[in-house]
Amino acid sequence: MRKKNITFQEIIKQDILNNTKSYIIVLGIFIIGILFGVIFINQLDNKDEIINYINTYIDETKTIENIGFGDELKNDIKQNIGLVFLLWFSGTTIIGIPIVMGLILFRGFCLGYTISSCIYVLGKIKGLFFLLITIFMQNIIYIPSLIILGVSSVKLYKSIIKDKRKENIKISIAKHTITSIIVLISLIIASIIKIEISYRLIIKLVKYF
Repeated sequence: MRKKNITFQEIIKQDILNNTKSYIIVLGIFIIGILFGVIFINQLDNKDEIINYINTYIDETKTIENIGFGDELKNDIKQNIGLVFLLWFSGTTIIGIPIVMGLILFRGFCLGYTISSCIYVLGKIKGLFFLLITIFMQNIIYIPSLIILGVSSVKLYKSIIKDKRKENIKISIAKHTITSIIVLISLIIASIIKIEISYRLIIKLVKYF
């Protein structure tokens, strides 16, 4: 009797079912970060900072074509490598879990800040369209990857607390490392989408914003 091939989607689905609480916690922290970003924008007295932030971002995209997409892609990949390494390293230490959660909270804050800023400066229609071509496509990959790596850190923490034998620790760290590598590959794909698709679209459409 032939064994049924297990797809990547089924592995993710099973992992979510087995670690539902961890996913809820990590996703909740990310959403809280987004809400903090939105609230921060709404509470700002000096709205000029928001306008400068968006205008600077738009102006910088105009110079990307001159700088070179290749160099920009390398820089973005380097940033993602640094992020994954930091999350991996923090996840392998019990005391590093607050750092992992703090990074996820911060990333959520940045996303909430950017979304609110774009809508405030460009208006709802232009703002949402700008967000669609600048951050939506890559974040379809980026956000789930970040959540998965955060949950992997939590799983490692729970595993070490539950069973402190060397063999178990080695296996748990190995699993966390494999997850980190897969996430890194996903983030590299997100970087390619960001630079090669989103940024090229921005350069062509930036005159309309």
